[in-house]
Amino acid sequence: MPPIQAMKFKIFVVAFLLCVCAFGILIYRLFGLQITDAEVYQQRALAQQMSSTSITADRGTIYDRNGNVLAKSATVWTVVLSPAEVKDDEELNKIANKLSELMGVDPQSVIEMGQDKESYYREIKPSIEQDVREELLTFISEEEIGCLTMIESSKRYYPYGNFAAQLLGFVGSDNQGSYGLEAYYNSVLSGTPGRVLTSVNGWGTDMPFQESERFEATDGNSLVLTIDEGLQHFLEKNLELALEEHDVQNRACGVIVNAKTGEVLAMATKPDFDPNTPLTLGNPDEALEAEKLKGNQEAYKDYLGEKQFLQWSNKVIGETYEPGSVFKIVTAAAALETGSQTLNNTYYCPGYYMVGEQEYGCWQSGGHGMQTFEKAMQNSCNPAFIQIGQALGGTSFYEYFHNFGLAEATGIDLPGEEVGISHTLSELQGQTGGGTYLASSSFGQTFQVSPLQMAMAVCAAVNGGTLYQPYVVKQVLDSDGNVVSTTQPQAKRQVISEETSAKIRDLVEAVVADGSGRNAQVPGYRIGGKTGTTEKLTKEKNIITGEYEQILSFAGIAPMEDPEIVVLVTLDEPGRNGGYGSTIAAPVVGAILEEALPYLGYEPEFTEEEAADTSEETVPYLESMVIHDAMGHLRQLGLDYKIVGDGVTVLKQVPSVTEQIPKGGTVVLFTDEASLESTVSIPSVMGMTPQEANQAIYAAGLNIRLTGEDVSQANVQAVSQYPAAGETVSPGTVVEVSFQVVQPQAEDAAGEEAAQ
Repeated sequence: MPPIQAMKFKIFVVAFLLCVCAFGILIYRLFGLQITDAEVYQQRALAQQMSSTSITADRGTIYDRNGNVLAKSATVWTVVLSPAEVKDDEELNKIANKLSELMGVDPQSVIEMGQDKESYYREIKPSIEQDVREELLTFISEEEIGCLTMIESSKRYYPYGNFAAQLLGFVGSDNQGSYGLEAYYNSVLSGTPGRVLTSVNGWGTDMPFQESERFEATDGNSLVLTIDEGLQHFLEKNLELALEEHDVQNRACGVIVNAKTGEVLAMATKPDFDPNTPLTLGNPDEALEAEKLKGNQEAYKDYLGEKQFLQWSNKVIGETYEPGSVFKIVTAAAALETGSQTLNNTYYCPGYYMVGEQEYGCWQSGGHGMQTFEKAMQNSCNPAFIQIGQALGGTSFYEYFHNFGLAEATGIDLPGEEVGISHTLSELQGQTGGGTYLASSSFGQTFQVSPLQMAMAVCAAVNGGTLYQPYVVKQVLDSDGNVVSTTQPQAKRQVISEETSAKIRDLVEAVVADGSGRNAQVPGYRIGGKTGTTEKLTKEKNIITGEYEQILSFAGIAPMEDPEIVVLVTLDEPGRNGGYGSTIAAPVVGAILEEALPYLGYEPEFTEEEAADTSEETVPYLESMVIHDAMGHLRQLGLDYKIVGDGVTVLKQVPSVTEQIPKGGTVVLFTDEASLESTVSIPSVMGMTPQEANQAIYAAGLNIRLTGEDVSQANVQAVSQYPAAGETVSPGTVVEVSFQVVQPQAEDAAGEEAAQ
């Protein structure tokens, strides 16, 4: 082949091969685009051609056991500006001024956003309410504004503010649960978001006259709690008062549990926060301190973060403590159940007890002398309970400590539950520590449990011996209100027998009736309980007092004829008026029970002798006392009280000290300067029957003393009163009313004879 032809042939072959390769590559790419990767590119195309907007699902509502709404979601809207669609500067200025008027936004910032002509989405204001939305819609319609839109979303509301704050928790900016029940039941409450799909053009703008496809959101399920709004209110009110009365440094907490089922009826930690604004510090002093640190951003953030975490923490389940003498209920139950001790055993207390070289003191200097098992419980005597613990033995103590659930989580349906610190079997058996671990544990120290663990153990000790798992969600409802699930009480195990439990009930009732728990007495009700005073040995001593900081607590049980509720309150590091659980915590629980029992439907019951008692009591000196202490003193005397003012210390009392007042009478306690000016006018009761006069005087906020004829006789009427009608006196003043028998008029007598 001539050279030139050979050259042409080579060129042809190369060209042919190049064409084959090019077409091969093209076919391969087409196969990939249309077959192998078709779905991927379809999704990309769809994303460019369609706009997808999320529809937020409403979180389910949270109700208390009686249907009161504790947390709910409401529809709100986010205002969005599309700068690329703003017509001109005149329209932008008009929008900026209107949005500033309606929503308080800075008009200059709106103008700056509107000048970003490359953008189709700039968020102006999140979470506007329905009334603002309607005004904005009117403006958009009247002015023919096409660059403003509103995107539907959901906002969480807590109607009662800081009510049950740590229990409920709160949601974050993403509408997801962050703490408490909101976090634990987030998947139940959240629901499923919806979508709106709309066709868009090449610039990303919605195409007119094109249909949109809407996939509705599915709202979350709702929760019905075991919490009772009334009981929660009584608990929180008294915790807040105790916090201020005793300057409690490390917060106060309390829980009310149904002893028969494990239902948590109330749970609170104070101070707390408002779940509507969870990032704001609820403690005014801490908020002020945070404000002072703003100049140092690092210190400010550290302090704010620490205090926020603390205020969100549920102290009832999230912190552990040494329960102190409240734990003696468990020691007593174990000793009686095993038979290592009986109610007939006696114990000698000279004021201390030695275990090896370790001396354990009694709170009463000089000791209690010889005492029975019952008296040892009433006296809350540590030396006696060391002896009871030694008789029980380390092995049995370890077994019952675990059986009462104190070494394990309760399993409550809340996040953040902590399990305390307990001793090993060898420590309790004395293989290490020389018996000191068992000795100190017998009266509730050198180990830690949570307040809820302790409350559940008390429930088991008095309810017949059954340990229940606590819970706070009673039912789950769907968005139509249908019941999805119901929680049933769950018994973990039988810890002690009914016979032993009955003995414990008698012991704790005697503690309140005639022992260290007297300040928890409520007239007309059989109350049981146990005090707790614990030194915080894990902390340094107070530099001022030279004493260890304390935790004061009291567990109250009622009604003792058939225990239904257990109330446990702890005050962590009282800063002033420090003392004992019997003097500080017991009055708080007594005040809670005084309101809770009638609320639950229990009427006070008095013996015939008590009901017929018309004697008078001498009013004690109450001025300078904190309110709870004054209330406790009056309850023990069978006297009622009325608080006037917003203070926490009694500035004045009426009737005054040493005055006589009938049983059941009311002592008025004035607690601030403004209240000292309170006066009432004495009504006239002349000619009234004793019952009518009594009602009129008490309705006026006064007390009455009946004198003269036997008021139980017929035709007895009031013939004189002192002070006189119309006089102005302080509330609570005693009005003395004299009665005598008044003969019927002649015509009335004649009428009676005719009738006969």
